[in-house]
Amino acid sequence: MVDDAQLASYAASYAEEGFVLVKGLLDKAEAAQYREESHALIKRLNRDADPTWGSARELAMGNQTELKHCHDVQFYAAAFARLIIDPRFTDVAAAVMGTPNVQLHHTKLFIKPPEKGSPFPLHQDHPFFPHAKHSMGAAIFHFDDAPLAKGCVRVVPGSHKNGPLAHASEGSFHLPFSEWPLEKSVPCEAEAGDVLFFTYLTVHGSGVNTTDQARTTLLVQYRDPEDPPTTDMHTNSLGQGMILRGVDPTCRSEVSP
Repeated sequence: MVDDAQLASYAASYAEEGFVLVKGLLDKAEAAQYREESHALIKRLNRDADPTWGSARELAMGNQTELKHCHDVQFYAAAFARLIIDPRFTDVAAAVMGTPNVQLHHTKLFIKPPEKGSPFPLHQDHPFFPHAKHSMGAAIFHFDDAPLAKGCVRVVPGSHKNGPLAHASEGSFHLPFSEWPLEKSVPCEAEAGDVLFFTYLTVHGSGVNTTDQARTTLLVQYRDPEDPPTTDMHTNSLGQGMILRGVDPTCRSEVSP
């Protein structure tokens, strides 16, 4: 378990920089098991759908790229259900938000295939699911090493302090390339077992995986249950509203008799 002093340090970094990389939250053996589980799940699903953004093709300079993914992984394998309620994770999520309660928004598995794993242009997550108090955050679990060459996550430190930013155009997923080139960001190289936490206002993205090995990550979006969404966008995830730590003081999800 993470001690109180370390949790306070994580919270301070998160507040100042908009992100914090927690080293070794999972041990190497655990990360390897989750990596195996992730690739087995993608193989079972056998889906052709590729969530690569059109703007990512531009970032890849016309080169063909590919991305494999799955939403709501906890409904496909019990291992992921155990992971998202693991106190090692939820205690950090609570600390960085400054609330004792942690509520799930959604999960998403990403695998960047070898040599052509798709990039993500710089963006904020805010436009996809805005919330009144901006408590929404993300945790990216690394199930294998993610050096720069694998297309690791990149962030712009302190960018969360600018508040919501206008994206390139209505309905676009990314910030204007001219103002927010990927080179403006800082690579967050990680090892298997590391978890990157960042706010949904933190500008972030990632590069192309150019190595001969896949990059495997699980994204968990979390929020304070007392922070209501301001639109009905992305409110249909199967597990949305699940309490990962503490309670839901609002009881919004209570079913009437």
